[in-house]
Amino acid sequence: MTRPLPKEIKSIAQIAGVPVDDEIATRISNSIGPAFEGFATIAGTLPFDLEPALYAIAQTAKVSR
Repeated sequence: MTRPLPKEIKSIAQIAGVPVDDEIATRISNSIGPAFEGFATIAGTLPFDLEPALYAIAQTAKVSR
C-alpha cells in the first residue's frame, strides 16, 4: 500500500463516477497520504483498504438534521 498520487486519485474517482479536477486530486492526496504512510507497516493485515474515490463526496455532502 503506497500513498496515492493525484493522477491515481483522478483515475479512481473517474471510475467511481465522481470525477475530480487536478487541484482536488492533489488536496485528496495530501489529506489521505499520511494515513497511507501510517498504515504502511501493517498493510495487508487489515480487513479493509483505504479508498480515496468517495472522499470528494464525503467532503461536499450536505447533512440533513
